[in-house]
Amino acid sequence: MKADVPVQTPAVLVVMGVSGSGKSTIAGMLAHRLHWIYEDADWLHPQSNIDKMHHGEPLTDQDRWPWLRAIAAWIDKTRLAGQHGIVACSALKRVYRDILIGERGDVGLVFLKGDRNLIARRMAARDDHFMPAALLDSQFAALQEPAPDERPIVVSIEPHPRQIVDAIVRKLDIADIADTGKSLGTR
Repeated sequence: MKADVPVQTPAVLVVMGVSGSGKSTIAGMLAHRLHWIYEDADWLHPQSNIDKMHHGEPLTDQDRWPWLRAIAAWIDKTRLAGQHGIVACSALKRVYRDILIGERGDVGLVFLKGDRNLIARRMAARDDHFMPAALLDSQFAALQEPAPDERPIVVSIEPHPRQIVDAIVRKLDIADIADTGKSLGTR
């Protein structure tokens, strides 16, 4: 996010990156740290998308539109309730992020950036996810890294997850919004 550009409260953060970048882990830890609501966008996939991914088939944009609208609805519901939330979502393309964030000035973006080889090693070590490692190449092919005008917080996935969360909180310039009630600011 740009320095000195305040993000209004209530705020939702979209934690994005390719499969295996640690979105769920980091978003969950960040939500716990800030006492915010957490949602994993994977839970919002229709069964047909999950079935395709289980069979090693990459999703098409047509598959993703209903899923992205469901995530955007969750974001709007959280905002309208005056709550703070964090959603873990691949959000690989700019057009997807435009649906999720668009003109919502109180929604921020965190990009978990990592090397393909590191992510492939991590994916090979996990066995409880419906996205097989074989689809990693399609994830990187679809990835459009956030542009500066999207005001992303970009963090490397190489450090320990606690260090990644610390880096995000420092960049947000907040200690604990649940306790302070102050607006979410950026540095």
